Amino acid sequence: MEEQPALERLSLNQITTEQWNLREAVVGCVRAEIPWISLWRHKIQEIGLAESKRIIRDSGLKVSSVCRGGMFPAATVKERQERLDDNKRAVEEAAELGTDTLVLVCGPAPDRDITTARKWVEEGIEKLVPFAKSHGVKLGIEPLHPMYAADRSVITTLGQANKMAEKYDPSEVGVVIDVFHVWWDPELYQQIQRAQGRIVGFHVSDWIVPVPDMFKGRGMMGDGVIEIRSIRQAVEAAGYTGPIEVEIINQSIWDRPGDDVLQEIKTSYANHV
Repeated sequence: MEEQPALERLSLNQITTEQWNLREAVVGCVRAEIPWISLWRHKIQEIGLAESKRIIRDSGLKVSSVCRGGMFPAATVKERQERLDDNKRAVEEAAELGTDTLVLVCGPAPDRDITTARKWVEEGIEKLVPFAKSHGVKLGIEPLHPMYAADRSVITTLGQANKMAEKYDPSEVGVVIDVFHVWWDPELYQQIQRAQGRIVGFHVSDWIVPVPDMFKGRGMMGDGVIEIRSIRQAVEAAGYTGPIEVEIINQSIWDRPGDDVLQEIKTSYANHV
């Protein structure tokens, strides 16, 4: 295992530069010699899929993933079907943009019934798999930190994500490991090993103390308490050698010039990932 990951694996998860539109983020990556980018759907929709595809193609950047699909649970059958339809559009966008990975943020319960919400997640994935497979896109289940169970995802541990993914071939469904969401888990390294051959994404940031904001509270790598390098090495030992996405959601970082942020990303990536 490499002591430091190669720069060739570095990917800008676009939410890190929320202050930029897609075109600006792509130009920034080219300027900073960051070879990969992960695209968010709201940024794609701002300028349209065709224009997004053209910008990516002309830049020479590679797309590590599209974020996000998921959000499966809903109170009515009609709403759940609408969400499935939206996930199919997300699959089509991922395929058009040249990535084989759609990140799933699975969604919260529409009421207090978290158990049923988890069943709806499983049903949504089951219905989406054949469509995604026909487009050459893998579904990456991303467990979120438990503090997001009420508003973003009822899937809160890597163990849960593994159990769901194991119902499918690794070419169809895998897991996305984000250090911000899983670093605390006492079963983390055991579950990373369990995910061998099924890891389709790896995201890095840091957990700063105190957390400044529940949603926009992530820190730059090295500014917090996560053993990022140990987790990265475990992920590699489990067979993942793909792009490493820097995904930092933080208002103070969004308020800074994007080019400065990208330079700090490269330094922090080299020193702490």
